[in-house]
Amino acid sequence: MKITKQEVEHVAKLARLELSEQEKDKLTDQMSNILTYVEKLNEADTQGIEPTSHVLDIKNVMREDVPEESLSQERALANAPEKAAGHFKVPKIIE
Repeated sequence: MKITKQEVEHVAKLARLELSEQEKDKLTDQMSNILTYVEKLNEADTQGIEPTSHVLDIKNVMREDVPEESLSQERALANAPEKAAGHFKVPKIIE
């Protein structure tokens, strides 16, 4: 599929790009080559091939969600730089 220079100018305008004449000519050729390649891909026989979302067989490798004992308040605050009344103490940022 051939792309025209006017189509490149239109896309550049939509993307708010300022292109030189040399860049417009180069992009016209490059975009035409890309679309020609995509047309070749459409010629491939895909009958009987199931669509996939990924080329590899992906399985969920997450561990079982097993409840465990939580940290105690004292242990959670053990390395806190500052603490007050059983909570983390942080600088006030809102007036």
